[in-house]
Order: sequence, then structure tokens, then C-alpha cells
Amino acid sequence: MTKAVLGIIGGSGVYDLPGLEDVREERISSPFGEPSDALRIGRVGNTEVVFLARHGRGHRYSPSDINYRANIDAMKRAGVTDLISVSACGSFKQEYYPGFFVLVDQFVDRTHKRETSFFGKGCVAHVPMAHPVGPRLQERIAEAAKTEGIPFSRGGTHVTIEGPQFSTYAESMTYKNLGYDVIGMTAMPEAKLAREAEITYAIIAMVTDFDCWHPEHDDVDVASVVAVAQKNATKVARLVARVARDFPAEHEPCPKGSDRALDGAIMTAPSARDPELLKKLDAVAGRVL
Repeated sequence: MTKAVLGIIGGSGVYDLPGLEDVREERISSPFGEPSDALRIGRVGNTEVVFLARHGRGHRYSPSDINYRANIDAMKRAGVTDLISVSACGSFKQEYYPGFFVLVDQFVDRTHKRETSFFGKGCVAHVPMAHPVGPRLQERIAEAAKTEGIPFSRGGTHVTIEGPQFSTYAESMTYKNLGYDVIGMTAMPEAKLAREAEITYAIIAMVTDFDCWHPEHDDVDVASVVAVAQKNATKVARLVARVARDFPAEHEPCPKGSDRALDGAIMTAPSARDPELLKKLDAVAGRVL
């Protein structure tokens, strides 16, 4: 069995993880570039936890400038088996109010400027993405939220836009009428890359606003988003600490196959694979290469 290591990627307003003990900072180099920040590695209870600030401490990177590949590669090199993404988002539902958490399980990718795969010319791979969220990991988050008395909903669709601008009213109404639940700027390609790296992934979408469809909240501004995100950060710390304290010592195999996503995924014949790309894939795809 594989030792469970819990990774946490903190989004807007979540730049540290209170309660992390025996902390050490480690800058893990990645062949895909520089991660957003140093990894903070410690423990909560008996669980090893690896924390990364997605935007860097001080919020230095916009959603389009984040090196998602380096972040996920660094997490893989740190031994992370299960990854919880914490991400601020807008809501398309009246009942998902600012301060509410949504444990979405589907994504629609509307980004267009980002590197979305570790693979490519010289080594082509196609991983399944029908069910991008690990149900067992999501269940652990849901149980922890219940225990901590944190209001949340389980299931739903997250549409990820490029940003960094917020939506136009027409865009917001389009996404709402399509039945999407929340909107954000960072879940993709993060979830895709976690799947390629065979890391089980789940997301806590923290509602900070109603995007701009709501008649009483017809604009979104950074000040209000940051204010809610900072309040959410306290709840996130409680929630993640609860998940970590109750986490199993051994990694639970994902029912949706995220930890074996590369089985049969590589299309390129061994003789045609680019040796330089294979070197970069040593952590992400070492199990199958």
C-alpha cells in the first residue's frame, strides 16, 4: 500500500495553513518551471500535509500566469497522493451565497492561454476525465464539513474562465442558463494535470460573490471578494484540519481510477518517444514509463 500524503493548494485569501505542525519549507525544482511558491510541509495529527499557495504569498500571480504544471509536478515530487484544491468562486444560484462552500464534481474549461498537459509532441497521452473528482476524497471533505458545522453543498459544475477580468453580464447569464453552479479562474487546467499525475483531486469552491447576474449584486469588485475570501479562510483552516486529522494512513484507491489514469493512456510507441520529454516526465509518469 502507498502512504497517504495530503496536498492542499490554497487560492485567493488562503496563503497559509494554520494548524500545520513541524513545518519546513522546501523549494522543489520542476522541469516544467518554477512553482508558485515554496511548499510548506508538515503534519496535522498523524497526516503528512503539503501546502502550496496557488497565487504565491502576497498574491503575485494572476490566474493566467500561474505555472499549473510546475505546481502539480512539485506536489507529485513531494509524494502527494490526494490533493484538495481551495478556490474562490462566484455563484449562479441564490442558495449558494457568499461564505457557502460547494464541493463540485464536474468542470467546464473555458480557459485558452494555459499549458493543459504534461504530455505532447514526442509523448502523446490521453487520460480519462469523465469523473475528474475523487468521490472518496470528496466524501471525507463532506463529512468534515458536517462535523465542523460548515454550510456546503455536494455536487455541481464549475466553469473555469481565463480571466483575469470578471464576466460580462451576457457571459454570466449564459453560464447561469446553461445550468452551471459556480464560476472561477483556476480549477482548470489544475484538475486535468492532477489526473495526468495520477493524484486524486477534489475541490472546495468557496463562494465569494454572485458573479454579475444577480439583480441586487450586479457587479463584482475585488474588495468585496477579498473580504469574503478572508472570512472563508478561517473556515477552510478548520475544514482542512478536520479532514487531515481523520485521514487514513494509507492512500485509498480512487473508485474513478485517478491513481491509475495513465494505464493505457500513452499513445506514442516506445521507439518514437522523445528522450528529453521523458526525462521531464520522471515524476508524473514514472510508474508507466
